[in-house]
Amino acid sequence: MIVARNNFSTAESLAQRLSVNVGSSLRQAIAGSGKAVLAVSGGTTPQKFFAHLSQQKINWSQVTITLIDERQVDETSPRSNAALVKAVLMQNEAAAAFFVPLYQNPAAADLSNFDVAILGMGDDGHTASLFPGGDTLSQALSDSAPPLMAISAPGAGEPRITFSLQKILSSREIILHIQGVDKAATLEKALGQGDVLEMPVRAVLRSSKQVEVYWCP
Repeated sequence: MIVARNNFSTAESLAQRLSVNVGSSLRQAIAGSGKAVLAVSGGTTPQKFFAHLSQQKINWSQVTITLIDERQVDETSPRSNAALVKAVLMQNEAAAAFFVPLYQNPAAADLSNFDVAILGMGDDGHTASLFPGGDTLSQALSDSAPPLMAISAPGAGEPRITFSLQKILSSREIILHIQGVDKAATLEKALGQGDVLEMPVRAVLRSSKQVEVYWCP
């Protein structure tokens, strides 16, 4: 369920505020348990946020960064989310963090629960790689799903790897980061009536887990 909607006039102001808030959450996690796990999404939307977060003063050597989902491509591909994270987020202060890739790395399923999970959302209502029409979507949304799953869908392009709904909902903090008027309209549709399989982001929004939204035009 959405507990806060943070609207910003520009992507720059959103990225700055989100980086400060995520940085604070990671510091709190480190103070409490000596470590923190951050799961992020790829694509173009989070790039400004990554750049700002990379400059936050955190004990990054105690932070593990992973991806919410990934395309099944090598890091040499321009479509690789891992390559994006390494190029933009794991720079500056954040260069000291430890990265856990998903592609060809089944051990990623053993990661502890995320302290912060940053989700995106597509115009079709997918989040992570939980795509409408996905061949393993029903299982990935189920209570019995393994933490990490392969999935293919008509709208996904390449075959994907994704953390399952239950793994995402086990996160201490969930943030939905979206941008553009079309995404705002998609969110409103997702908050309405309709099948979860039609818009899988509904599974997150309808859960009892608190979700904070960050949006800009």
